[in-house]
Amino acid sequence: MRSEDFELISGLLKQRSGLILPKDKVYLLESRLTPIAHKRGLETLDDLINEVRLKRKEDLLTEITEAMTTNESFFFRDNRPFDLFKDTVLPQFLQSRASRKKIRIWCAAASTGQEPYSLAIILKEMGIKIAGWDIEIVGTDISQEVLDKAKAGLFSQFEVQRGLPIQLLIKYFNQVGDLWQISDEIKSMVKYRKFNLLDPYTLLGNFDVIFCRNVLIYFDQPTKGEVLAKMRKIIPADGTLFLGAAETVLGITDKFKPVQGQRGLYSTADVSADVIGKLRAS
Repeated sequence: MRSEDFELISGLLKQRSGLILPKDKVYLLESRLTPIAHKRGLETLDDLINEVRLKRKEDLLTEITEAMTTNESFFFRDNRPFDLFKDTVLPQFLQSRASRKKIRIWCAAASTGQEPYSLAIILKEMGIKIAGWDIEIVGTDISQEVLDKAKAGLFSQFEVQRGLPIQLLIKYFNQVGDLWQISDEIKSMVKYRKFNLLDPYTLLGNFDVIFCRNVLIYFDQPTKGEVLAKMRKIIPADGTLFLGAAETVLGITDKFKPVQGQRGLYSTADVSADVIGKLRAS
């Protein structure tokens, strides 16, 4: 691929999604965009890039952006964040929110839904402990295609084998031919909407817990800081943020701080020492 073509597409991705595409990822660009070219009746990737350069059609730019920002996901990915949510974060909120019995959770860049559905399963497994509570899970993604798959809740054998314990598969999924359909009771616990992390967050409302895992690694430092600053505005002082194992807020923002001893878990910078102590001790 010519350097000017790479610069065109990588600049487009940065502007529309915040994604930084290193030059050593040319193979990824070629593998994901060539099928788009063929689908549009174009013979080569060069033809597709010329189409972008000359016409700048919004539907084409959207399709390219969605193709390049779609990342893999699987149930209970990395395990530790879900254990922290179940054993540390959720009990604190069940205590602090006892008077209003309402908790909102946001899964940013939810992809095909495995993360929010994993959280829904954890909540369902708690049974009577959360009876009478209004716990809302919102999953967002920039790609409508992956959101449609998430809403359908239909997964391949390979997808359900990645991280999902067999007992939970049997309990919360029904086999449909070669696929597995998640139960309506779990599916109904998650709301999905299309959302770009670069857009204003005001219409999302406030959240007590935010999962934004394995997303910031694709952004440059200023974009990471902007995203975290906007997240801080929609989370309360005692709210919690989950980031991926390879991500951190250190050197990026002073809006959040790591919870010592709890990898991937972050509190707001103004949270009380008492709350931090409880999170550490849990």
